[in-house]
Parts: sequence; C-alpha cells; structure tokens
Amino acid sequence: MTLDDAAARLEALGNPTRLNIYRTLVRAGEGGLSVSALRERVGGALSTLSHHLQKLVLVGLVIQERQGTTLICRANYDQMHGLVDYLTKECCADETDARQGDAA
Repeated sequence: MTLDDAAARLEALGNPTRLNIYRTLVRAGEGGLSVSALRERVGGALSTLSHHLQKLVLVGLVIQERQGTTLICRANYDQMHGLVDYLTKECCADETDARQGDAA
C-alpha cells in the first residue's frame, strides 16, 4: 500500500457518516448487507447513503455485488487489514534511536 492509498482511505473514513457505514458493514461480516438493510441500520436518505457508499467503493474499502435486483455491500477486509498493517508495521521502529538522541 502506498502513502497515497492510505491517505485516500483514511480521508474517506474521516467523515462520520462514512465511518458509521463502514463500521456497520464490518460488523455485518462476509455476507454484507443489502443497501436497504444498510439504510435501515444507519438511517438517512438513500441518495446520501449512495453518495457515501460510492466514496468507500472508490477507495476500495467497500465491495458491491448485484444479486438479482439487490445490491449487496461488503467491507473489503483485505483492504481494511492492509490499511491497519500499513499504519502499524513500523510501530516503534525509531524508538531506540529517539532515546539515544535524547541522551546525547
């Protein structure tokens, strides 16, 4: 994952409505939720929900699949784990260097 990819995903999740939508889909599990079921859980106008879902799809955090006339939305767990890994993979890597710099 690149810095730009991570920034785009974090920006998308920086909106409270999108974060709520995403967390709802994460809680729903691999089966996901139909747009109508998602709307029942998060509320709001369908047009607003569609707008926020589109942003999450564009950055790869949500996958949509049509099943007949129903649109199913799922959290993209690979992207979610990739983002978390990107944020944490170098955790504390410079800690020793920082302490040595303070002692000098």
